[in-house]
Amino acid sequence: MRPRKNSKRLGGLFDLDLKLEQIGDYEVKMSAPDFWDDNEKAQKTIAEMNAIKSVVDKYQKLKNDCDDLQVMQELIAEEDDESLVPDWEDGVNKLYEALEQFELTLLLNSPYDKYNAILELHPGAGGTESQDWASMLYRMYTRWAEQSGYKVEVLDYLPGDEAGIKSVTISIAGHNAYGYLKAEKGVHRLVRISPFDASGRRHTSFVSCDVVPEIEDDNSEIEIRPDEIKVDTYRASGAGGQHINKTDSAVRITHIPTGIIVACQSERSQISNRDRAMKMLRSKLFERRMEEREKELAEIRGEHSDIAWGSQIRSYVFHPYSMVKDHRTGEETGNVGAVMDGELDPFINAYLRSQLKKRDE
Repeated sequence: MRPRKNSKRLGGLFDLDLKLEQIGDYEVKMSAPDFWDDNEKAQKTIAEMNAIKSVVDKYQKLKNDCDDLQVMQELIAEEDDESLVPDWEDGVNKLYEALEQFELTLLLNSPYDKYNAILELHPGAGGTESQDWASMLYRMYTRWAEQSGYKVEVLDYLPGDEAGIKSVTISIAGHNAYGYLKAEKGVHRLVRISPFDASGRRHTSFVSCDVVPEIEDDNSEIEIRPDEIKVDTYRASGAGGQHINKTDSAVRITHIPTGIIVACQSERSQISNRDRAMKMLRSKLFERRMEEREKELAEIRGEHSDIAWGSQIRSYVFHPYSMVKDHRTGEETGNVGAVMDGELDPFINAYLRSQLKKRDE
């Protein structure tokens, strides 16, 4: 078989014995008589165990495929049967592709990668043009999430005055949702001939994308005191059913010490929206704490880094040529339509690989 670069690092990312031990621990928990007393907690436990089992199953299949290819290689050498070589080469290529994908899955090993994600889009200066760009990104991320098997829920939606959206907050739920979408955090730049400009001039628009992990309610690291928040209610806007604009069910919470503002209008009742907004606030505060820790570590190491949400990470050019390019990794494609339809995996995977490369250096 042809050599694989840094092939030894897969072993450092995956510990089969540890995974089997974790599955055993979950099975012990599930066999307890009171396991189903808390249905939500039980479902979470089952989902976590199934996620680990899925990784183990993929590993076992890769190992079996590798063993089969080694047997085939020995057979070719012993019997000098060249007719088997094309099948062997095809199998080797498929195995390497599967190994690369498996390795990317293993890269999502940070404590919060497995969590659901809360994604926000905020247009920059530019009025309708930027607001339309925000709606295009909203559609792109919704399509990616649905294609990836994730559940999408709109938490807050503020439509634009003429077109597009002024802001949108969505929940993307599923295993490793945050681990993948953290690659999208930053400023997204669009260059195109504006459909809102009668003169047909080229415009540049910017939208910031913020992504945080949806922190569990029992996370002890974040404490929010009642005197630290201001709660406002208002009538919801946008799509959402008959209850929209009928009652003051939407909730906006301001965290006074930090100035962080969150809002939720997805639920029918004010109480449910308040609970959801508090969870969003907890996630925002947790993300800020993580950023502060990373900044402190960077200062200790003498590194300089841009603020993540303020850096331009990707450009989408519709005119005078077609191209989407990620400025962090160099990944690019001329198929703009496919990207806007949700084909983001090449960019996300390139980002994950770049993070592994930094760790190896």
